[in-house]
Amino acid sequence: MAQSASLLSRIVAHSITATVRAGKIIRDVMNHGCLNIVEKGKDDLQTEADRCAQRCIIASLSHQFPNITIIGEEEPSNCEVPSEWIVTEADPEVLKLQLPAHLENIDAKDVCIWVDPLDGTSEYTQGFVEHVTVLVGVAIGKRAVGGVIHQPYYKNPENDVLGRTLWGINGVGFGGFTPVVAPAGKRIVTTTRSHSDSNVQAAINALCPDEVVRVGGAGYKVILLMEGKAHAYVFASKGCKRWDTCAPEAVLHAIGGTLTDFYGDRYSYNAETPYPNVKGVLATAPGEIHQWYLSKIPDEVKQKLKQ
Repeated sequence: MAQSASLLSRIVAHSITATVRAGKIIRDVMNHGCLNIVEKGKDDLQTEADRCAQRCIIASLSHQFPNITIIGEEEPSNCEVPSEWIVTEADPEVLKLQLPAHLENIDAKDVCIWVDPLDGTSEYTQGFVEHVTVLVGVAIGKRAVGGVIHQPYYKNPENDVLGRTLWGINGVGFGGFTPVVAPAGKRIVTTTRSHSDSNVQAAINALCPDEVVRVGGAGYKVILLMEGKAHAYVFASKGCKRWDTCAPEAVLHAIGGTLTDFYGDRYSYNAETPYPNVKGVLATAPGEIHQWYLSKIPDEVKQKLKQ
């Protein structure tokens, strides 16, 4: 089955199992209590969990797809990867997917995989573990096409088992969750919990929201859009990177939502693209009129993103 499936299906199917294993590593590091925090820059932390989860994901995907470009948030490591971290299984349901012709026959050289091994590191170190996600986004050419979002600390209400994996392929389907429409008659905006500034706040104020939900991680914010807990994700700052948004954008687009910069343009995710999302991030839930949100953002907010 695995070899007869399309390349894109196989990448997403293997990414699902790799992120599940990375999620267990993240929980194990926390349980052992030795985070080994490194400050990469201002308000930019890295932990042992970030490093180990990335080694697990990249080693697993590189083993299966040696000719595909993989870009991770953390610096590459020369450390030997434990054999139990190299995942070779693939999600069987995704392998069965029927893809349209333009996604069925793709060249490995046109594929770029973006990995954020632990999105929401600041929240992770502070104990807000429900904000944490593991992100693997798959781009073909410039476009984010497939995405996997794993929540290591999501508690299944039926059996209390930890961990949930959401996936989506734009124009094909999605799984691991049931989309919910955000409530009508009010406007709920989600934004950063730990990286706000005057420009972020000005953008939010311009939308006159009834409620502002401040949480960590781009992955978790987009999940709020997909689960009907917010109408828009607003971040008028340059602090976000391609590995933060590739997977969430793909999954959100798969259910009819939209993610762009503050000028309404989609980001490029080919291997040669710059990493920072310098024109900010604006995402809207399915059913929302994305252009309306863009039209409400003041020009001075957009201009500050150009400076």
